[in-house]
Amino acid sequence: MQEFLKFANDNALLVTATVLMALAVLFYELRQRSRRVFEVSCPQAVRLINAGAKIVDVRDSRRFEAGHIIDSINIPSDQLAKDKRLPGKAKAVIVVCDRGVVSLRSVEELRKAGFEHAYSLRGGVEAWSQDNLPLVTGK
Repeated sequence: MQEFLKFANDNALLVTATVLMALAVLFYELRQRSRRVFEVSCPQAVRLINAGAKIVDVRDSRRFEAGHIIDSINIPSDQLAKDKRLPGKAKAVIVVCDRGVVSLRSVEELRKAGFEHAYSLRGGVEAWSQDNLPLVTGK
């Protein structure tokens, strides 16, 4: 034990840097784990959709019309909180964007507004397409 204390005293900068790096990694991991609670994979999304979840696509109308998940509604992310087409707060909602970044932020806002069952599609429409799941074009 005395050897460790001598080492720590002689290398205070190294020990401090190591402790700070460990705390940064821990913080990052905890943040990532808390975010994942709000994300669903494509197979999980399909199960939720089959159980009656609504799909909200937060991309602009041009991208939405180029290809979107069947029966999804298009509500741009900046208008999401005010839109009357959102289902009730007790109903499951899957929010979709191109890659899952914007939809995750939108889900965080929806959850703060009381939507307990709001989820982001991990990887967005891109992941949906890569899993060979159907997309439709037009409105």
